[in-house]
Amino acid sequence: MPELLLEVRALDAFYGDFQALFGVSLTVAPGEVVAVIGANGAGKSTLLKCIAGAIGSRGDAILFAGEPIGDLPAHAVVARGIALVPEGRRLFPSLSVEENLIIGGQLGRSGPWSLGRIYDLFPVLAERRHLPSTSLSGGQQQMVAIGRALMSNPKLLLCDEISLGLAPIVIREVYARLPAIVAEGCSLIIVEQDIVQALKAANRVYCLQEGRVALAGAAASLTREAISAAYFGA
Repeated sequence: MPELLLEVRALDAFYGDFQALFGVSLTVAPGEVVAVIGANGAGKSTLLKCIAGAIGSRGDAILFAGEPIGDLPAHAVVARGIALVPEGRRLFPSLSVEENLIIGGQLGRSGPWSLGRIYDLFPVLAERRHLPSTSLSGGQQQMVAIGRALMSNPKLLLCDEISLGLAPIVIREVYARLPAIVAEGCSLIIVEQDIVQALKAANRVYCLQEGRVALAGAAASLTREAISAAYFGA
């Protein structure tokens, strides 16, 4: 088994006095796609925010390439090689498509991703590079958000609800690009409510329920019954 890229160890997370995660453990190997599924409020986005440094935790609760990062701020986590595609895309509305992408590369991490490679991955963005990001369709904005994250040349890409609010044909188009991202040496964690899409894309799946891991296993081996029971608590 290859050395783990990411290891989450018994992670607890809080919003003030409210506890959102209870002892969550998760691993990601190099080149692996891991899906995190669960109902609204299960703790999926909180988990990604902890990994990305947006929510603080114990230093040794999150290990990246063997180093503790749980107590690092978000900018330091990005510098280590983790990038988040946030739910809702969070593009800069006053900036063009290309300017949004350039912002993602400000750290200057070396790697395969550049403006040219992003435009190869998403040709429609090259055609619209000088347009305001808000003028794009939802699917195209999602492509910008993914491209902006890739511009930091991450080793681990965190994708929070990338299919939310998109038409099925657009979702398929976005997901069709994921193998090309993995081929460039990037591992993925996908938080997704579309269970079918998540199972197709992932090597392994974790199901969260009320802040705890209710099910974990290889995507190909999990039955619909087991997923349903973990998802809904049946």
